[in-house]
Amino acid sequence: MLDGAGGDTLSPMACFTPADLSELREAIAAALAAEEPLELVAGGTKRGLGRPLQLPHTLDLSRLSGIRDYQPSELVLTAAAATPLAEIEAALGQARQMLAFEPPDWGALYGLGAAAAARRTLGGVLACNLSGPRRISAGAARDHFLGFRAVNGRGEVFKAGGKVVKNVTGYDLPKLMAGSFGTLAALEEVTIKVLPQPAAALTVVLSGLDPAAAVRRLNQALAMPYEVSGAAYLPAALAGGPALALLRLEGPAPSVAFRRDRLLSEIGTQCRAEVLEGKSSAVLWRAIRDGGPVAGHGGRVLWRISAAPARGAEIAERIARALDALWYLDWGGGLLWAAVSGAEDGGAAVIRAAIRGADGSGTGHATLIRGDPALRHAVPVFEPQAAPLAALAARVRESFDPCRILNRGRMVAEG
Repeated sequence: MLDGAGGDTLSPMACFTPADLSELREAIAAALAAEEPLELVAGGTKRGLGRPLQLPHTLDLSRLSGIRDYQPSELVLTAAAATPLAEIEAALGQARQMLAFEPPDWGALYGLGAAAAARRTLGGVLACNLSGPRRISAGAARDHFLGFRAVNGRGEVFKAGGKVVKNVTGYDLPKLMAGSFGTLAALEEVTIKVLPQPAAALTVVLSGLDPAAAVRRLNQALAMPYEVSGAAYLPAALAGGPALALLRLEGPAPSVAFRRDRLLSEIGTQCRAEVLEGKSSAVLWRAIRDGGPVAGHGGRVLWRISAAPARGAEIAERIARALDALWYLDWGGGLLWAAVSGAEDGGAAVIRAAIRGADGSGTGHATLIRGDPALRHAVPVFEPQAAPLAALAARVRESFDPCRILNRGRMVAEG
């Protein structure tokens, strides 16, 4: 379980490799007794996300793996937190079910190679609250996170939620764990909601629209009763031709065909419109999900910006006027990917000013997805919080991990 531990002291660069809940608790308790923090690692595919860590010890969770309970008729799956996503998706695929929040594969963004896809874990996706294009219709990862068992920074085993889709007992701790980046607790087991795979899917493609007009069309489509499950925009610089507004439809084949025809007749006029089906549609949305349009520009700093959908094009154009930027939109304009170069701060000041807008009243947040370690030390990787919210977050961390044993400094600078 542990290389080089003894008593209340730990050998330099000790590595804990717990195989069960008891060993996980013992590992954290040992680090707590020595007052020396741990970096939590499972598949290791997201170590480039967040502030860079140089902690004395590692907590390798990769042995906490395997599906523990899956009843397709109940649409609920329970697995050890470090179970590879590939294993989860294979089991779901046999029952024609899926993780509806479309967990992305960012291996290409970090130059990890194709083999990295096999190392992505369910717990890692939930801890980072990563969601793909279907978020606009199915919700974020946290909305599918039903329950968990974990060990906090005090060395205490605790659990929350359960194996039912609706559970209103106590606090909704799964939503707190989602997006905590391993700073509150080490997940040992997770329970998630799954959904049936759509029988058919296609993409309505509208060509040649400028950013503002495209966002209006995307949001018009999302407001219609046609159950759009993906809404994205690729400017000409990334589309390899005319700019493309993309609308995905999924479901039973007759329903998809009907909704396609209605969309084309109601918003497909006054611009060129076509339809992608089958593999072509699936490959396109996988690229949108994984940051594919900007993945090949490895020399650029990469940001992922969330704001009100109606402001997506405005923010993108403000950034492009001030920086050398390549960008595209997802979530109907609510998610902006921006790859920038030529700014000492990676574009942080320009991007966060663009979110606030000319009058300073705009809201949203920008996350630094890719940048060298020096940049990730120098600028806030996550959106700086207002003082009251930062104080609340600090109190939450104090409750779960008062000595900052787990992933110290991953989200904010800490001594």
